[in-house]
Amino acid sequence: MVKYHKYHNYWRKGEVYGAIQDEESPRHGLFCRNSSCSKRARPKLLYFMFITFLYCCLILAPHYLTFSSTFSLLYSFGVDDARLFLEADANASLCSFVHNGTICCDRHSVRSDICIMKGDVRIDANTSSVFLYSGNNLSDYVLGPSDSDDDNEVLQHEKISPYTRKWEPYAMGTVTQLDLVVKKGNPGSSRHCDVQHNVPAMFFSTSGYTGNLYHEFNDGIIPLFITTQHLNKQVVFVILDYHKWWIMKYGDIVAELSDYPVVDFSGDNRTHCFPEAIVGLRIHDELTVDPSLMKGNKTIRDFRNLLDRAYWPRIRGLIQDEERQAQLSPLPAAPVDILKEKRDLEKPKLVIISRNGSREILNQDSLVNLAEEIGFSVEIVRPVRTSELARIYRVLNASDVLVGVHGAALTHYLFMKPGSVFIQIIPLGTDWASDSYFGESSFKFGLKYVAYKILPSESSLSDSYEKNDPVLLDPDTVNQRGWEVTKEVYLDNQNVRLNLRRFEKRLLRAYYYTIAKKKGHFPIQSQ
Repeated sequence: MVKYHKYHNYWRKGEVYGAIQDEESPRHGLFCRNSSCSKRARPKLLYFMFITFLYCCLILAPHYLTFSSTFSLLYSFGVDDARLFLEADANASLCSFVHNGTICCDRHSVRSDICIMKGDVRIDANTSSVFLYSGNNLSDYVLGPSDSDDDNEVLQHEKISPYTRKWEPYAMGTVTQLDLVVKKGNPGSSRHCDVQHNVPAMFFSTSGYTGNLYHEFNDGIIPLFITTQHLNKQVVFVILDYHKWWIMKYGDIVAELSDYPVVDFSGDNRTHCFPEAIVGLRIHDELTVDPSLMKGNKTIRDFRNLLDRAYWPRIRGLIQDEERQAQLSPLPAAPVDILKEKRDLEKPKLVIISRNGSREILNQDSLVNLAEEIGFSVEIVRPVRTSELARIYRVLNASDVLVGVHGAALTHYLFMKPGSVFIQIIPLGTDWASDSYFGESSFKFGLKYVAYKILPSESSLSDSYEKNDPVLLDPDTVNQRGWEVTKEVYLDNQNVRLNLRRFEKRLLRAYYYTIAKKKGHFPIQSQ
């Protein structure tokens, strides 16, 4: 991850600055400048009538009015008032119904904006614009288009950067901003359709923190699943800030979400036309799919099933290649111990995600020996940016236990089968991030999550700081100095030397749980 802290509230004399920390809270996007927001001096009947009136206005307004943010009316009212409205229909999408020839934008989330355009949608990559023409009816087609649409009246104009970290200026500064424009009448001949599509377009960016595995899944791939899975692959992905390596890396997943070739927004100068466009991605929480917000109550398990479908064709190809290679290879000089191989296959499999440079397990070889003595078959995975994900999926899909130090590479836990064990080693100063990014989400995923918080004596920082230094004894205070300090001290310059006697307890618990599960016994507690 690039940054650990979420958007926090800052309080001063009853004032609230920033966004609410709970990103699924119905209070998102609401601001209050004084403590009077929570005062309620109105009679209950008038208060109820007012809230009812507000509710009706917000439901009907998108059908008759056009304004920048469908949710902007709520900014004028107190937090508690808005919360009552939102809780009345928490699962309803603000843009669940969009009239033809209009744009509806949902900007209430602290994480991302999303806009829906319906009608005659046309791309103009040269101006980073997406146009929607509202005048297409039978008489318009009979009369034919004009030579130019420059004089067409602009009915609505929205701006949006389609990436899911809108509260982070650095990340959003790398994302192409789109102009979404509704124009009255028909497009001119200068904007005729070069490519006519009969399915919706899905616009999103692969900029931001793309290049970091955690962000690639959390900010992009999972939100793409959330936003488009209900379309049953009948959607065209239009990618802003396009990277060829991203398509090579995630093409297997993209093919499970769309039946159509992707469109490179800035690299394809043709005018693509669509009957509808979705601009921006929905995101629920860290590496999570909230079934209450999904059509058909889809969950993160459904996303995992999608990964299975995406990677198994490639895995089967790898297995076939290995079998052909084995047939061509000469017989081994020494006889093969068939019984030993069988026993090894029956052992629970433990995978260690290995790091180099920072947050490295310094006594990793000793850890491997300990795990093997307990009874595990151990495999070490060293993922790099160019690693083929299908190969890593194959290893983790067949594993029983995953062990690794907190970091982006632990995102690979998504490749494990629910019911497996995930042991996260938590270095000093990373408690909150470890729990928020991987602990909570892996539990929702269905893994048996074990958090191993290291002691100061297990940190390489104990070699550089006095034993009473706050860096060792009070990391929370040190982290309050800011992100750059956290990165410098705890992320970039800390390694781990495990107390194996202490860590052995976690390995034994994982081992006995796995053995019981393999024998079909009721799983023992793993927390």
